[in-house]
Amino acid sequence: MPRSFVHEARKRVGPKRKRIKPIIERLAAEHEDATIALTFASPLELLVSVMLSAQTTDVNVNRVTANLFRKYKRPEDYLAVTQEELERDVFATGFFRQKAKALRGTMQMLLDEFGGEVPRTLDELVRLPGVARKTANVVSSELGTPQGIVVDTHVRRLSQRLGLTKEEDPVKIERDLVKLVPREDWGRFPHLLIWHGRRVCIARAPRCEDCVINDLCPSSRV
Repeated sequence: MPRSFVHEARKRVGPKRKRIKPIIERLAAEHEDATIALTFASPLELLVSVMLSAQTTDVNVNRVTANLFRKYKRPEDYLAVTQEELERDVFATGFFRQKAKALRGTMQMLLDEFGGEVPRTLDELVRLPGVARKTANVVSSELGTPQGIVVDTHVRRLSQRLGLTKEEDPVKIERDLVKLVPREDWGRFPHLLIWHGRRVCIARAPRCEDCVINDLCPSSRV
C-alpha cells in the first residue's frame, strides 16, 4: 500500500489515542458475548486448557479436556500416571509429547513452590514449564488480574489494520497496546478483537461494509 495513502487514511480517522475508547465501546456493544472460548471450571483447568491450546483450535481442546478433567482433578493426578499415559490423553491436541512433558513439569512446580495452587502473577506464571508470556497473560487475565494484553494472530492483525501498532513481534505489539488501552480494559480488549476478527474483520476478506468501526479504521475499504 502506497505510503501516501496510508498517511491520508490515518489522517482521516484521527489519532489512535482518540480512537481507542470508541473502538472498545463499539466492539463491546457489537460483541457482548466476547469471552474466552475454552471450557474450564477452576484455575488449574484454565491453565491446562491454555497450555494445550498451542497449535490447535479451542474447539479441539474443549473436546479433549471434557474427558481429561474427569480423570485429572489435582496436580498430583498428572504425576500419578506415566508420561506415556498422559501423552495418550492429550494426543489429539498435537505436539502431545512436549505438552505432556510441560504439564508434568508444571504440576511438579505447582506442588513444590506454590502449594498446589495456580499463581496469579505474570512473573510467577512464566516460570512454569511450557508457559510463555501469551499463556501467562491469558491465565492472569481470566483469573481477574490482567498484567498485560494477550496478543494472538487476530489481535496482531486487527491492531495493525486499526493503526494501533506498526510492529510484527507480539511482545512489541503488546508494548504498544498497553500504552493505548485503558488498564481496566486489558482483559476484555483481546476478546473483542478476536471475536471481531472471526466474525467481521476476516483475514483474507474483511467485511468492512458490516464493520461498526470502519470510520475509525485506516484500513477500511468503505
